[in-house]
This record gives sequence, structure tokens and C-alpha cells, in this order.
Amino acid sequence: MLVLLLALPLPLRAAPPAGLDALLEALALDDLLAIMREEGIGHADELAAEMFPGRGGARWSAAVTQIYDGERMSGELRDSLAGSLAGADLTPLVDFFTSADGARIVSLELSARRALLDEAVKAASRERLEEMQADDDPRLDLIGRFVEVNNLIEANVAGALNANYAFYAGLADGRAFDFDMTEEQMLADVWSQEQEIREETRDWVLSYLTMAYAPLSDEVLESYVALSETPAGGALNAALFQGFDVSFTRISRELGLVAASFISGQDI
Repeated sequence: MLVLLLALPLPLRAAPPAGLDALLEALALDDLLAIMREEGIGHADELAAEMFPGRGGARWSAAVTQIYDGERMSGELRDSLAGSLAGADLTPLVDFFTSADGARIVSLELSARRALLDEAVKAASRERLEEMQADDDPRLDLIGRFVEVNNLIEANVAGALNANYAFYAGLADGRAFDFDMTEEQMLADVWSQEQEIREETRDWVLSYLTMAYAPLSDEVLESYVALSETPAGGALNAALFQGFDVSFTRISRELGLVAASFISGQDI
């Protein structure tokens, strides 16, 4: 079947929805991206140590820093959110996250995420989660509702699988392997990691949220769950996951391409 690609004028980019800038500021997304960038750079260092030990050095660090460019990541997320939330009424979201309770929630989420960069804190948060599970702490039921409403396990697992596939594709396109890796082989390898990723994701999400929301009353956390159950809350959650998926799929593919050059001994 012959497919013709016609040269059509590009559609005009839709204007961002009213209130988007105020929402992004209230959510402190640039601060969150800065933490996620630091997480990613740390992960890239682990990749280098595992895949080409002793051969990364300053060139790898420079390449990783360029791939995790903060302004680029922020622009990707903002553009994605502008498209995903086009036509949405952002007023209830802005009202919630600019309220005292909403601002405190954002601050606690950022503080916990930043704290988890420390391996000792991460281990302590896991231990605390295990204690709460052993004690059947009722707070876990409320946390569980929040996780379920926002689809946090499934969405994070899907994002991780997409990123892993993109990394493999980058490795393959960069000729990291001395054989031609097929798409079927890449998919099979990625899917073989699904259960491990799911277990790690569940543990990380629950330990993170129990630590982040520990200072909140049940009433405030209930209000956050209630917001997540609204059409506006659901739209925001889906838009955020889509935006992060776009950015981190791109990052993973570029990391794979650069890693391939170190594995094969090419110059970058």
C-alpha cells in the first residue's frame, strides 16, 4: 500500500489555558523538575558504572548534563500540559493549590522527594512503611485511596517501561550491540522487568507518600483525595503523567544513544 505524505501547513499551537501559569507556579513544577533532574543524573552515573565502568568520566557527565537540561525539560512539560489541558477549567485546581492546605501539600511533597535523594532517608522511609503495614495503620487505607484514585502504580510502571524501551532503542540505534537487536527482543527484555519494576514502584510510592503526608491531618488528606476524584483533578493527573512521559522517554533514548558510543568506543 502506497502512503503519500502531503505537505500540509502545520496547525497553529493552541493558546495555553487560562490559569496555566498560576497553576504551574502553585505546583512548583520547576522545583520538582530540578529534583527529578538530580535523580536522573544519579541514575545515569549508576548506568555508567554498570555498563562501561571507568570509561565515562567528564565526557559522560557533560553529555548527561546536556540531556537533562532543565530549561528543555521545563519547556517540554509546559508545552505538553498546555495541549493536554486546553479547554479545561483550571480554577478549582489553582484555588486548591494556592490555599494554605494546598501550598503545604506541595511543600511537603517536594521536601520528601528531595530527602529521598539520601539513601539513608530512603531506607528509613521503607522501614517506617513496613512498621505501618505490620501495625495495620489506618493511614495506609487513606494513602491507598489516593494511590488508586490517581493511578500512581500503573501510570508509573507504564512510564518506566516506556523509558526502558526508549533506552534500549537508543542503544540499538547507537550500535551498542555486536548484533542486530530486533524490536521483539527489546520488548521481551523490557517486559521481563515488569514485575520487578511494579514491586519497586509500589514500595517507593507508598514509602514516599507516607513520609510526605505524615504531618497532614486525615481531613486535609481527604480533601486532596476528593480533588483528585474531580474531573479537573483527574485531567491534571493524566496531563502530568503524559508530560513527564514525553520528557523522560526522550531523555532515555538520548541516554541510550550516548551510552552506546561509550560501549562501542566511539567518539561523541
